[in-house]
Amino acid sequence: MNVRDPTFLPDVQGANDVRNIAIQRVGVKSLRQPVQIASPAGPQPSIALVDMFVALPAHQKGTHMSRFIDVLQTHRAPLGVQSIRELLRAMLARLEASEGEIVVRFPYFITKHAPVSGVASLLDYEVTLRVEAKAGRVKTVQEVVVPVTSLCPCSKKIADYGAHNQRSAVTIAAEVEDDLPIEQQVRFAEEAAPSELWALLKRPDEKYVTERAYDNPKFVEDIVRDIALALNRDERIVAYSVATENFESIHNHSAYACIEHDKRMRPAR
Repeated sequence: MNVRDPTFLPDVQGANDVRNIAIQRVGVKSLRQPVQIASPAGPQPSIALVDMFVALPAHQKGTHMSRFIDVLQTHRAPLGVQSIRELLRAMLARLEASEGEIVVRFPYFITKHAPVSGVASLLDYEVTLRVEAKAGRVKTVQEVVVPVTSLCPCSKKIADYGAHNQRSAVTIAAEVEDDLPIEQQVRFAEEAAPSELWALLKRPDEKYVTERAYDNPKFVEDIVRDIALALNRDERIVAYSVATENFESIHNHSAYACIEHDKRMRPAR
């Protein structure tokens, strides 16, 4: 085609680059997008922040940024482990790439019933879905951040009355090969904590939560170890990291503990 033809638009990104340096990640970052999330009760609407990257060969000048948006906005299946893998395959095909990564961060809401009154309310959790194709392998990680209440065993032991407690954040990043309900991943954290949280509590519920935490004190070390035991038993999870951060009520710093384990590398204890 004649380059002077006004209908001809050159593909600058597809041109050769003489510097001959490969780029590991290039694409779009922090794209805000309405999405549907797969859940046991059916698709749940949410708003996500999406990162989409591919590896760029050394000879290619640039990637085609608009193609990332096209791939994302034409993907109709509710997002979950299998669905985000399909999205990755579509992105790699559309961008003609062999390696790439997609990260989707979104709030996820679970209806919870207060422990005594049974009153229903929604509690939000931070969830990240991450899928990466590299060196011929696809790795999918589902991460949840779960707010809980913790209470210090040492404080309870040494104090004549009371014990200091605090809000804590439990982060479970599970590498999975099949769908793992977000609700189940949240329960791993809530069942191991001194007490879980609810958005709405009546007075009998508040009494229950306070006494529950007091009767079930745990250090950050206790919480991550108890969660690790549950994750070790779940065959859907092939590797994980679990971390707990206590936002201390009597210190101006946090207490922190983390366990990482890959079931394929060494036997679980």
